Amino acid sequence: MNTSLESLTFLKQIHWEDTLNIAMLIAATWIGALASRWLIKLLAETVNPNLRLKVMRFIPLSRFLIGLYATLLIIPILIEPTFQKIAALIASAALVIALVLKDYASSLMGGMITILENPYQPGDWIEMDGSYGEVTAINLRAVHILTTEDNEIIIPHYRFWSKKILNATSGKRSLLCIADFYLHPDHDGQSVLRHLDQVAMTSSWRKPNSKVKVVAKEVPWGTHYKLKSHVKESREQFDFITDMTVRGKEVLRMNNIRFSNAYPAVIAKGDH
Repeated sequence: MNTSLESLTFLKQIHWEDTLNIAMLIAATWIGALASRWLIKLLAETVNPNLRLKVMRFIPLSRFLIGLYATLLIIPILIEPTFQKIAALIASAALVIALVLKDYASSLMGGMITILENPYQPGDWIEMDGSYGEVTAINLRAVHILTTEDNEIIIPHYRFWSKKILNATSGKRSLLCIADFYLHPDHDGQSVLRHLDQVAMTSSWRKPNSKVKVVAKEVPWGTHYKLKSHVKESREQFDFITDMTVRGKEVLRMNNIRFSNAYPAVIAKGDH
């Protein structure tokens, strides 16, 4: 116990003025982080749409820099900035982190790597741990994802070490959308290809000059078609999929093309 107390002798005697200064710095840091996020998001919505995601990337970076600057201001209040005392502070902090905050430290390290390596950024659509949604915030400890059901999922960054991350946008505005069609095997395949291609080409949600591709696969219960194309804006992906699905079904029915009557369990088992 005495050894532990002696290891903290590098700390200065704290007076109420020091406590007040630290509290003010913490409050200013919190307000500054909120203000920087609000200003950057406002700027992202006013610049050229092609630059929106690039501007959004500065949100976690600005919060990190503000927090780092505040830490550098607080340290001299707590200790005399000599080499020996700084070394003692680092050693004590490392010991606490290693013994008490192992997972939290791993999340912080993962957060810093995420900010520096940029595997995903605010505005990207990613899938992690089975959750798919838009990245709304990247904090030092966790990433915030807003799903299509309007649920916010917070995933600690330490999952970064052992789980795969699927990034559908990678900093781009567009992403590939797929509409599925399950048809009876007895039909004119070339006719289906033409009709589905035209459905995607004439959609108002499709990214201009983007390619349309139709992929067919024969399975025990019938034929599985995938209509693929890129949407103009990632936020509109489900509108685009819905548009292709509804209009595609209408066109196929108008041409007397039958759909598969297999039960979902049969489809799940036969279509791998």
